[in-house]
Amino acid sequence: MKSLLVFILFAVMLCWFMFSPIYKHVLIVRQAVLQQEVDYMLEVAANGDHGYIDSTMMQQSRLRLASYGLQSSDIAFEVSSTNGYDATNAGNPVPRGVGLSLAISYPVEGLFEIDRLIGLAPPSASTRLRAVGMKMSEYVP
Repeated sequence: MKSLLVFILFAVMLCWFMFSPIYKHVLIVRQAVLQQEVDYMLEVAANGDHGYIDSTMMQQSRLRLASYGLQSSDIAFEVSSTNGYDATNAGNPVPRGVGLSLAISYPVEGLFEIDRLIGLAPPSASTRLRAVGMKMSEYVP
């Protein structure tokens, strides 16, 4: 009986040691992809031609992120400006010198479930990865 218990514990630990780093790697890559997308979108949105992040830009971003394996319906965007202007309105771009802020979030999707094998409680189902950035607008009317 003791040897069976030792075998089961050893098998659980072996599974955790083998697969846990893989899931953590997926988490790190997703965070990096989200941050790269935030930086790219802010670079485009804050240039002298735009001064906004509209729904078309967000849809293009969803498609780019979907090419990395993320579910486009689960991606959430938060766009704001430092002066309170609507930063999603293409008809009224954010003027030069005003901060344009973007946050993209995506659910963790159970990547920590394997931690249950060693007794760690995974984060709640509503936990999201979040990448945030801010850039000063260069738009001049």
